Order: sequence, then C-alpha cells, then structure tokens
Amino acid sequence: MRHKLEHRKLNRTSEHRKALFKNMLNSLIKYEQITTTLPKAKELKPQIDKVITLGKKNNLNSKKNLFSELQSKTSVDKISKVLSQRYEKRNGGYSRVIRAGYRYGDDAPMAIIELVDRDKEAKKIDIIKKPATPLKESKESQTKIKENEKKTKSKK
Repeated sequence: MRHKLEHRKLNRTSEHRKALFKNMLNSLIKYEQITTTLPKAKELKPQIDKVITLGKKNNLNSKKNLFSELQSKTSVDKISKVLSQRYEKRNGGYSRVIRAGYRYGDDAPMAIIELVDRDKEAKKIDIIKKPATPLKESKESQTKIKENEKKTKSKK
C-alpha cells in the first residue's frame, strides 16, 4: 500500500521525471497553456505555483534558485518581469487544470493546464509569418541571379 507516499512516479526514473517536469515548466511559462495527460498536469500544478511564488520575491537569490530549477534564462526573465507583476496581488492559485477528454490512441485522460489570467497571444509565439512575395518579384529576382551568373562566366 502507498500510505504517505507523496508524488506519482509516472513509470519513469527520477532523472527522467525531473527532466520531464523541467521541460513542461518551461513550456508552460513560455506558452502559458499546454495540453498533457491528467496525472502529469496534476503533478505539474504545485510545481508551477511554487516557481511563480519564488519569482515574486524578485531578488538575486530567488533568480538563482529559479535558474537552477528551470535552466532557461528566458523563463526566469519572464517569471521575474511579467508573471510576478501579473500575480502581485494573488496569494497562490496561479494555475488551473481543466479535463480535456481522452486521447484517441490509448484512451489516456487528457488535461489542459494553464495560468490564470493568461495572455492569449503567448500561444502564438513560435508562429513565424513570412512576408508575402508576389510571383512577379520572385521571377525578377531569378532573372537577376541568372544575369549575374552570366556576367561572372564571361569575365573568366
């Protein structure tokens, strides 16, 4: 029986579990909402709350502790500058877990874990918009390249 045993092992070694949660914490800080399995989300919730509480102190020691846990300078900066000010008046409860049905492949219970009062634009960070180049310009640039090649060949 598992009396007084605190955390889920998730069928992983301790090193794998530590790396998994570090990566999930960084993703949650970056995107402010991630989808994962329900047991992982339930284990991640207290960790993200502790990280944000530590970031609210905003002194050198807390930044060093955050960096040792997250190992990402961008995540530490976002916590100390953006999230600490957003949750300045809130005493805990910085995240929520929402059940999201079951995964198609193995019927695992899924959940969405998100920060309360999140920035909806944070999910769109990695979407890179390419400038629309008309077909006419691309043909012109191709002809210029061919002309330059001809010039270099004639000089030789």
